Amino acid sequence: MEQSNFYAMMSRMKYINRWGLMNNTKYENLSEHSLQVVLIHYKKFGGNLNAERASILAIFHDTTEIITGDMPTPIKYFNNTIKDAYKEIENAAADRLCSLLPEDFRKDMEEIIKQSGKDDLKLKRFVKAADRFS
Repeated sequence: MEQSNFYAMMSRMKYINRWGLMNNTKYENLSEHSLQVVLIHYKKFGGNLNAERASILAIFHDTTEIITGDMPTPIKYFNNTIKDAYKEIENAAADRLCSLLPEDFRKDMEEIIKQSGKDDLKLKRFVKAADRFS
């Protein structure tokens, strides 16, 4: 079996702290945040959606931040130029993460990380809403 460093990279999620520009009483890492997004998504929006697929998307929705770090929302969405540039950076980070996978896993995980599967566009809105709740 081909060696992969993908899961070693995923384990780094616990080292990425969120809300760098905020004064926090408790730090939240990317792993904790991803779990919260899954739980909120399932509770708030689970009804008529493919909850299993949405949960997988929620788990991996911020994995590119292993490479980019957590860019604060006010900066990330300050204007279209910055937003578009950050999307390019996120796509490059997603490509880097997926390149760590064995070939037979790559396509499926790329669709999950980039939320680009057949019905993901609809689910992406709900994952983002759960992300904001979190």
